[in-house]
Amino acid sequence: MGTGIGIVASRVAGVQVRFVEPNQSNQAKSKNFISTWCDKEIQKERMTAEEKKQVLERVSFHDSIKDGMKDVDFAIEAANEDFVLKARIFEDLASTTPEHAILASNTSSISLTKIAGTIPKRAHQVIGMHFMNPVPVMKLIEIITAL
Repeated sequence: MGTGIGIVASRVAGVQVRFVEPNQSNQAKSKNFISTWCDKEIQKERMTAEEKKQVLERVSFHDSIKDGMKDVDFAIEAANEDFVLKARIFEDLASTTPEHAILASNTSSISLTKIAGTIPKRAHQVIGMHFMNPVPVMKLIEIITAL
C-alpha cells in the first residue's frame, strides 16, 4: 500500500517522496512496481515517458527514518497492522521529523488515539489517512483525527 501512496504523491501532487524501508529486497520490489506501473500507464496512454521520468526522479529510498525523514513536512506511515511496530515508527518519526511535521498513519484497525498516545508531545499532529486499494486507481481518502 505504501508504494501506491508514494506513486500518487509523486504523480498527482508532484511532491518529493521518501520511502523508508530497511529491507533492500523490499526496496527493489517497490522500485520495480513503480516503474512497471508507470509503463502500464504509458501503454494505456494515460502517462507519457517524460511524466514517468518525473515520477521516478521525485522518489527516493532510505534505510531508516533517521536517514530519510529529517526535513519533511508530512509523513505517512503504512506499515503492517502491528501496534508495537507502529508505535516504534511514530516514536522515531517524532524524534526525527521537524516539530511542525504532520504524522499520518494508514492504519485501518488500530486506534489513532492509541498511536498518538505513544508520542504525547506530538499527539495533536497525528492523523489517519486511510487509502483505498489500489491507491493509484481509487480516488478516495478517509482522513481521521486522533482524539
